[in-house]
Amino acid sequence: MTEKKSTATVDKSKENLIGSLIRVTIDGREIRVPINTTILEAATLLGIKIPTLCYHKDLGLAGVCRMCVVEIEGQRVLQTSCTYPITQPLNIKTWSPEIRKARRNVLNLLLSEHYGSCVSCGRNDNCELRGLAAEYGVDDYVFGKMEQPAYEIKVDSPIVRDLNKCIGCFRCVRTCADFQDVSAIGVYGRGNEIKIATFQEWELLDSLCVACGQCATRCPTGALTERDDTDDIWKAIEDPSKHVVIQTAPAPRAAMGELFGLAPGNSVTKQLNEALHKVGFDKVFDTNFTADLTIMEEGTELLLRLKKALVEQKPVALPQLTSCSPGWIKFMEHTAPDLLDYLSTCKSPQQMFGAVIKTYYAEKNGIDPENIVSVSLMPCTAKKFEADRPEMADSGHKDVDYALTTREIARMVREMGLDLPNLQGEEFDDPLGIGSGAGLIFGATGGVMEAAIRTAYELVTGEELPFEKLRVEGVRGMEGVKTADLPITKAVPDWKFLEGATLKVMVAHGLKNARWVLEELRAGRLKDYHFVEIMCCPGGCLSGGGQPIPTSPEIRKARANAIYTEDESLPLRKSHENPVVKKIYEEFLTEGPCGHKSHKLLHTKYTPRGSRLV
Repeated sequence: MTEKKSTATVDKSKENLIGSLIRVTIDGREIRVPINTTILEAATLLGIKIPTLCYHKDLGLAGVCRMCVVEIEGQRVLQTSCTYPITQPLNIKTWSPEIRKARRNVLNLLLSEHYGSCVSCGRNDNCELRGLAAEYGVDDYVFGKMEQPAYEIKVDSPIVRDLNKCIGCFRCVRTCADFQDVSAIGVYGRGNEIKIATFQEWELLDSLCVACGQCATRCPTGALTERDDTDDIWKAIEDPSKHVVIQTAPAPRAAMGELFGLAPGNSVTKQLNEALHKVGFDKVFDTNFTADLTIMEEGTELLLRLKKALVEQKPVALPQLTSCSPGWIKFMEHTAPDLLDYLSTCKSPQQMFGAVIKTYYAEKNGIDPENIVSVSLMPCTAKKFEADRPEMADSGHKDVDYALTTREIARMVREMGLDLPNLQGEEFDDPLGIGSGAGLIFGATGGVMEAAIRTAYELVTGEELPFEKLRVEGVRGMEGVKTADLPITKAVPDWKFLEGATLKVMVAHGLKNARWVLEELRAGRLKDYHFVEIMCCPGGCLSGGGQPIPTSPEIRKARANAIYTEDESLPLRKSHENPVVKKIYEEFLTEGPCGHKSHKLLHTKYTPRGSRLV
């Protein structure tokens, strides 16, 4: 396989700093930095902490909160360190009586316009405003306090909006506009009337919002949170007539430990299984099982498209675009309804699992599907939206009744008084508890593509992929867009038409990069490609909107490493070798991948939603 890095100018953050090093002294310590390094960056290199609220590593600079002010020798007023570029030698203080008073005043002003009780706030144990107020000893309301909420709490999507807690840092707006290139929300009004809203106060899901939750993971307070469905789950667990099962996706396992004091990069798969059993779920299953099933269905779909194009010489939509990410699907339904035929018709692993639970599993265990409550543990707030889509009920029952985020499940585990990292750990339950490493790596960008390559290689060539080749470096990493060529030098009779061909694949993550892919596709510049994986969230599912807060490039890399490390430790690493997948095709989906029954239950259609403000 040969790897080619894309030349697309997408996902650009900061240009490499070039030029002479400039001497700067911060709190008496000297450092030399490239020109245009910000004071905040230079201080961080020295290990000097400067408080911030509007600043975030993933976002462009704003300087609107003024928590990060510093003194610069020779200058009359304090300067925001997050936006001040170093272009000449400077002598800087990050602490003085004047700085302390300025920061306390900022906090007091923010608190005077911040309504709500910390006790009942979903971010009460992880609020940046509360943390800074405690750090600076701001424990009263010197500028007064909001006695009544000024805004109605909006619960019109998986993202709950409480503008009474908004501090005007605009991280959410910058995330939506600059980081994801969606712009579903913006800043409206002037002066004291400024607020964050959708255009003309549309409900979120009626706008271009894809429910990805990236805004919520960067909000420093509780102004944006996920819809909490845990009370409904407790009610179901406590109902003896209900059989409550949960499937767990790979990405939450690589991040859940962070909510219990572990550093990013620690996988807690078996401990999480035990915790979920103790919470009261009747069965704990592995979403990796249906990730493997997805590979069989989506891979077969791709091969059938290639056969139609290359052998039958019929028009067919290529490249095939992956359809596992619900935020990406809604984004495409809005921005490119004319290109929906390029999407794979496969449901996501979450929805395939729900369909299997309400049919195959229910039949084998003699359970009325009406009495099954199918729950999923997902890294993603958009999974709540996906579970509620009317298309997701082909069995006659809703595929997935509730999709819970990593943060929601963590609250349930803590409510049980469980110390998750120190649990001994348990295995997944039978019969749907076996998943391969290929299914596991779905949690990272490039994972779907790598899993597909592992299976496609063996199905097409008839040869076993050597152990050292299971790691497909060309589609790994955090570059915004990656491409790779896969030469096929040998093929079995069924796929002989592919012999000598070169399969061209592409991986993109983040909706800014997804938009670029769609523009290239519409312009005809991707006609030589065959398969494109797109994930809504930067880094893939491991940085979904329901994952632990905070997020950063370093945290995303650590979570990806945890996923890949666990994959390499598993005895089963190829989707087509999963014994449960083989069994379900033998017993239930007897026509095989993309057969009539699997197409009815495991595939779907998409909804052209128009292009409102896209």
